[in-house]
Formats: sequence, C-alpha cells, structure tokens
Amino acid sequence: MQPPIIPENRKFSPYLVFFTVAAMQIGVGVLGFQRIIAKIAGYDSWQSVIIAGLSTHIIVWFLYKQLESVNGDITDIHRTVFGKWIGGLFNIIFIFYFSLLVVTVLRTYLEVVQVWMFPDMSAAWFSLLYLLLCIYVINGGIRTIVGLAFFGSILPYYIIYFYGFAIPFADFRHFLPIFNHSFQEVITATQGMTLTNLGYEVLLVYYPYIKQPNKSKKWAHIGLIFTTILNLYVTLITFAFYPQEQLQKNVWATLTTFKIIHFPVVERFEFIGIANWCLVVLPIICIALWSASRILKRTLKVKQKYGVVLLSFFIFIGCQQLKTRMNVDTINNLIANIGFILNYVYIPMLFVLLMVVNKVKKIAAKRK
Repeated sequence: MQPPIIPENRKFSPYLVFFTVAAMQIGVGVLGFQRIIAKIAGYDSWQSVIIAGLSTHIIVWFLYKQLESVNGDITDIHRTVFGKWIGGLFNIIFIFYFSLLVVTVLRTYLEVVQVWMFPDMSAAWFSLLYLLLCIYVINGGIRTIVGLAFFGSILPYYIIYFYGFAIPFADFRHFLPIFNHSFQEVITATQGMTLTNLGYEVLLVYYPYIKQPNKSKKWAHIGLIFTTILNLYVTLITFAFYPQEQLQKNVWATLTTFKIIHFPVVERFEFIGIANWCLVVLPIICIALWSASRILKRTLKVKQKYGVVLLSFFIFIGCQQLKTRMNVDTINNLIANIGFILNYVYIPMLFVLLMVVNKVKKIAAKRK
C-alpha cells in the first residue's frame, strides 16, 4: 500500500522542524530534572546532559533513514517490516505511548499549578478545559499546531536571561572535584534525562507533512543542539546555586530558583513562569495528541476528528486516576522508561530490520 499523498497546502516549511523539536523537548521535564540526574552522578552529571543530547542526534539519524526509505510515516515502516496485522499492533503501541505522554505532561503541569499556586483547583475541570482547547487547536490542522509550536519554543527564551539572576549567588566550587564519579554512573544518570528529551520522535508521524523533508534534517539537529545547550545552561547554574544536599530536597529546582527574582511590581516571579508554562506545554500536548490520532486514523480507519475526541476522553479519565504526588511520579517514571526503550532499543532495532527487508526485496527483484 502506497503512503497517502499529502496536498502541498497542508505541508509546512522545513525550518519549522526546529520549532517542533524544541517545543516538544522544552516541557515539564526542564522544571526539575536536575535533582534526578544529580542523585545518580552528583554534580558530575552535567556530563550526562551532554551525552544525552548527543545520543538524540543518533536516534534522529535513524528516524530520517527509515522515513526516507519508505517515504511515509511510522505506520508505513511497520507495514513494510511486519506486515499489515502485526504492524498494526505496533502502531497501537505508539498510540498508547503518545497518549500516555499527553497524560504525563498535562497531569505534571497540573501538579505544579496545584503545589505552587492553587492547591484547591479541580483537576477534572482543568483537564477538561485544557483538552477542549487542544481539540480546537488540532481541528485547525497540522499547520496550526506547528505555528503554535513556534510560539511554544520562543516563550521559554526568557529563562536564559532571568535564570542568570542566580549567578551572583552561585558557588562554582560545588563542581569540585570534577570527574569524581565513574563513567558508569554518568551513563546511568543519562537515562534520567529521558523524560526531558522525549518528544522529537513525533517526527515519525508528521514527516510526510514537511515540504522537501530532506532539507529539514539540519533543522531537526539544530533544534536538538538548542535544547541541549539550554538544559546544560540550566544544569550548571542550578548546581552552582544549590549545595547537593539542598538540591535533593527540591523537586522543582528551576521554579525555586525563580523565587530569587524580585521586581517592584512582581513579588512572586515564579507565578509568571508557571502561568507562561501553560502555553509552553500546549504545543507538546497538541502535537502528541495529533500524532496519536493520526496513527489511529491510518491503523483503524477512524476519522481523525473523531479519533482526537476519543483519545481525549481516555486521556481525561487517565488524568483523574493520578491523585497523589506518588502517582504523578510513577507516571513520569513509566513514560521515561517506555520512551527510553522505544527510542534507544526499538528504533535502532527497527532500522536494522527495515534495512534487512529492503535488502531481501532488492535481491528478490534481481532474481526476477
């Protein structure tokens, strides 16, 4: 079966891939990943941020090679490698993964709002209204979503400036002695960056919607470089600002650092950051939900506008089951583990299988 032909007026320019990659990676993870990686490799874990960032370039290379081979999306790759029925089962795994990613991001952001601003805010009403907004955006099409990703990746730029307010209070002697942890510990801490780095794999779904997709490669890699530098910047300042013992008691280190910022008209600057983050996570949820509904459409022939509503219903139900901090932490760990397996185990394995299948087909074609 040939991949569906996407009309040109529904495609977007290659350079916008930079913003989709950056928007997907700058989410709730950047608000508190420092504590997680420091728990494993101490203040040598800044190396883990770099290694994790470099590894994403390798995975994106795998993604592009597979997508170019089938000139389609993940459903075409699965159909080529596994056939219609088994490939459909793997498609369902990705539907579940992207839906779970939406649940994780939405519920984690809601927890931030409840802990920092409105403890009595209804999780049900917030989730419902936010998902209705996402459905409205998704019904506007992929170009609308990508436009939203542009703003979602531009908005966090203020972090670069305002996070620097902590530098006068920083003590860079916290990093000493450098290289005090084993290479194994540093690599293990790299896995703690998984949740923060997740999201770029939606490229597997929206690839056919890119005009001249070959030109988008450099923009995808530039997006990864940008988010890696941003994460490293946040990591270095956080480690210099907090003693290691204090950091381990701080779940949302990035937000806590914002508390040192005071203006005559703004006493609690972190409130602005949290409110702003509502728009930062919006493109993440929209892109992930669109991706899940797109795969659902191609797998089960369900109209995408109905698929979005159906998935949103299950996502809403899922959010209501996460009532405690322990539940939210569990779902964060779960999506991080699933994302790690899909990105660093399944995608390379799928690449090898696809190359083998293509090779066998070429040999069979020559014999004919």
